[in-house]
Amino acid sequence: MVAEPHRLHIVMFPFLAHGHMIPTLDIARLFAARNVEVSIITTPVNAPIFTKAIETGNPLINVELFKFPAKEAGLPEGCENAEIVIRQPELIPQFFKATHLFQQQLEEYLDRVRPDCLVADMFYPWATDSATKFNLPRLVFHGISCFALCAQESVSRYEPYRNVSSDDEPFALPGLPHEIKLIRSQISPDSRGDKENSSKTTTELINDSEVESFGVIMNSFYELEPEYAEFYAKDMGRKAWHIGPVSLCNRSNDQKALRGKRASIDDHECLAWLDSKEPNSVVYVCFGSTSVSIAPQLREIAMALEQSGKNFIWAVRDGGNGKNEEWLPLGFEERTKGKGLIIRGWAPQVLILDHKAVGAFVTHCGWNSTLEGISAGVPMVTWPLFAEQFFNEKLVTNVLRTGVSIGVKKWNRTPSVEDLITREAIEAAIREIMEGEKAEEMRLRAKKLKEAARNAVEEGGSSYNHLSTLIDELRKYQTQKRN
Repeated sequence: MVAEPHRLHIVMFPFLAHGHMIPTLDIARLFAARNVEVSIITTPVNAPIFTKAIETGNPLINVELFKFPAKEAGLPEGCENAEIVIRQPELIPQFFKATHLFQQQLEEYLDRVRPDCLVADMFYPWATDSATKFNLPRLVFHGISCFALCAQESVSRYEPYRNVSSDDEPFALPGLPHEIKLIRSQISPDSRGDKENSSKTTTELINDSEVESFGVIMNSFYELEPEYAEFYAKDMGRKAWHIGPVSLCNRSNDQKALRGKRASIDDHECLAWLDSKEPNSVVYVCFGSTSVSIAPQLREIAMALEQSGKNFIWAVRDGGNGKNEEWLPLGFEERTKGKGLIIRGWAPQVLILDHKAVGAFVTHCGWNSTLEGISAGVPMVTWPLFAEQFFNEKLVTNVLRTGVSIGVKKWNRTPSVEDLITREAIEAAIREIMEGEKAEEMRLRAKKLKEAARNAVEEGGSSYNHLSTLIDELRKYQTQKRN
């Protein structure tokens, strides 16, 4: 009689931001569906993101709570999520200090539990050393595109931004499969680190820990960015498993509606509103969980939506809850009644994007949102703000050719009046993505990507097979270790 194989136990430690925690839960579900036990480490404030979804029932997924070292890092109690910190930029260094202070708790936990693998977020570069202490394979979860990692490598390796005379002079990223051009002001300050300084930048520390790790889990699929999957493996010499789009593990409307926080609108109300609209007639506007908006920019968006005459759903996180908000033009909701739906707070994004009425997505180009748009077959208006979002914009507009740029020139966590995108520019981009022959061509390309994404995660698809290969390699590693 053949003994049943040892059930793998994987520990996942996501960064404390919704954009990292939500796909981590999706990945946990994918592992659990293959009979792998998963423990997700988080903190008390962030626990509900996982617990409410797990309650609906997967016995192979559990949550382990770590104490958040707020006091030790000089943070107020309860300041346990990047969304809170992003609105107080002066606290960002202390927040990252706190994440480094998790190391002792993690090592004590690993020593006690002795799992088979540690999947740790890229923002925990020290986790590779922690895993090595216990002879554990450490997998890195970046939560960004393969394209963005390759673009970042080109920036780090060649420093092309040093060869231009001004912030707005274009330069190409050398060595990449496509011609990709940026301007210096679109590159993050950390990526333009002072090479004379002996201390390593965050980007360099992440890069080093990735090189020394067992490999990288990609929330992407091979058919989306094949040249960059090959570049990453061959030119950069990294091992990666492309297992996405992980959001597609949420099959039912209830699962889609429960991702992340509880939505600020009833999902049945939202779907009923969308059901009343023609296919491809609605523009969905949302800038993710960590973006910061200012009233003058919100007013420009409002006026552009009204002037475009298009149906729209607009998720506004910084809009407040009153009816006379400073950012809302007087009488706006009355004038757009029936054509517009404002969601003040968290929107059930996957549910919205998957609806046939949605014809375009105005997005900040965070990778989760970008990939959710791709998975839904929706063309995009790209409006990057910070992080790796300017790279994702280039993937959408230059490589996939399923979007148009709004024209943002400057990488910036905190928007300013000087950098406003005008209502005229916003309206023009909306019309370009929704009207005419070029828009129809983008829509056709987007629909093909949707089909490819869904095929990738089905049994026998590329992402399904990559996950199978990863699980097999982890089993092999543990077998060799035991022998």
